[in-house]
Amino acid sequence: MDRDVWGIVMAAIKQACRAVEREFRGGRTPRYPNRLVVAMYVWAVWHDRTLSWACDRAHYAGGVFRPRGPLPSVSQFTRRVKSDACDAVLRRVHDALAERGLLTDEGYLDGKALPVSPVSKDRQATRGKVSGGWAKGYKLHAFVTERRRIAAWSVTGLNVAEQSVAAELLPHVAPRLTPDAVVMADGNYDSAPLHKGVAEPLGVCLLHPLKGRQRVGPGGRHPVTQRQMGRTRRELVRCWDRRPALATLVLRARDTIERVFGVLTCTAGGLAPLPAWVRTLPRVRRWVGAKVILYNARLKAQDQRLMAAA
Repeated sequence: MDRDVWGIVMAAIKQACRAVEREFRGGRTPRYPNRLVVAMYVWAVWHDRTLSWACDRAHYAGGVFRPRGPLPSVSQFTRRVKSDACDAVLRRVHDALAERGLLTDEGYLDGKALPVSPVSKDRQATRGKVSGGWAKGYKLHAFVTERRRIAAWSVTGLNVAEQSVAAELLPHVAPRLTPDAVVMADGNYDSAPLHKGVAEPLGVCLLHPLKGRQRVGPGGRHPVTQRQMGRTRRELVRCWDRRPALATLVLRARDTIERVFGVLTCTAGGLAPLPAWVRTLPRVRRWVGAKVILYNARLKAQDQRLMAAA
């Protein structure tokens, strides 16, 4: 299985590098090609190791990845990993493996905390509320398709509100949604500005539990409140008032993203707690992005095996 996953990752890296080389054409040709640098980085992330570990040829003996020729030094590798070209390659690899070109009828939004030590000196790690209390660290915000692909994601400080990031993610995934697509989320995404300013203009049906629904009096909501909340949220309120059992039944599908996070964090080489050397927002984003690439590649390998067995 590991050989299949790595073959898929390498094929996507080579294809992405060809496109990026056309985009960054001009200037001096680097001694170490982008495909080697990106592959070494993903290999290190897969094994939860540092950048210096990836520069030692002994760590490629007997594995499914055996780079040819000399390897860059630690300083060269560190500098190249942070370059715009390598970032562009990683983005293209993610888009290819996440099936960004396919339409989907359903989508799911959620966030996952990525805590660090409460005494960490990382100034970009912020304090935020988590299940059971407070923590310090970062948060992964993800949009998952019905095929369990992580199609879009973002990493922010732990104190950033999920509905604020959803307002940035939805415009990126809206072109991949069918006209009648439903995006499901938990109660944290119950936001009138999100409905009125994002979901309604994009034509997205956002389904989630309503905050404070049990505190609405017998007279219902004030007309001004209903007018200000936006059309899509008014329709959602009517749905929960008239068909609460149906809304609850449909919302069960939102457990898909919980299972996706479970697989993402529990499989070998998955997104375990952030290592001590992955600190500051750019490093965390790059690390999490490589883990998402490996997750989507694993799903593609499973699909290929099922098709071969059919």
